[in-house]
Amino acid sequence: MAETVELYTAAGCEFSAAAREDLEWRGVDFVEYDVEKDREAYERMLGITGGNRTVPVVVEEGKPVRVGWMGRGCFI
Repeated sequence: MAETVELYTAAGCEFSAAAREDLEWRGVDFVEYDVEKDREAYERMLGITGGNRTVPVVVEEGKPVRVGWMGRGCFI
């Protein structure tokens, strides 16, 4: 069974919303973390991205497959 995708987002970030909508539309199982509200998720995201503070971040198997959305993102 495939590992669940992780989505790191921030409220009010239109690119986070677009990434969420894309995953939902494609029927991908994912867990979403709001890094502005969840400090542990924020720290985990920084470790995964090497300190990049741009959301959204899509992670599969513990590795970022996408930082930002369509070449854009929100810096937190």
